[in-house]
Amino acid sequence: MNPLVSIIMGSTSDLVVMKQAAQFLNDMEIPFEINALSAHRVPEQVAKFAKEAHTRGVKVIIAGAGGAAHLPGVIAAFTPLPVIGVPVKSSISMDGWDSVLSILQMPAGIPVATMSLDGARNAGILAFQILATSNEALLKKMQAFKEELALKILSANKELEEVKYPFKVN
Repeated sequence: MNPLVSIIMGSTSDLVVMKQAAQFLNDMEIPFEINALSAHRVPEQVAKFAKEAHTRGVKVIIAGAGGAAHLPGVIAAFTPLPVIGVPVKSSISMDGWDSVLSILQMPAGIPVATMSLDGARNAGILAFQILATSNEALLKKMQAFKEELALKILSANKELEEVKYPFKVN
């Protein structure tokens, strides 16, 4: 089985965040791979990976990185595939803003869809949505997922009806 999504992180210290994308894809039964590649420490391997990912059946790349966070942009420069960037708040980070801006401010022609700080779950969801655009079964699965989200809110409002305050009117 070939991966449809590749999850790449700058180092294994990012796994605590990136596993959220892996868990979502796993729950949705989407084949994926996880690897660590550093844009600064192994740039040749990053370029090789990015150039060849589509030849292995990968359709979407999720790249997470902290600090200077060049990994998503470097991958995007070398691949024809959509890249979803996850800024990771690392131990050397300036509250994560360095990572956010490094991924967000890409030059014209090298797009990276940028998630929120530590937003790997949304990266997994977006990767799934991209795959669903060309797969009816996945589209139905995504619609069911969205319906579950709505039901959780409706259920929460039922629970809130039980919360009592003297001046609460609903």
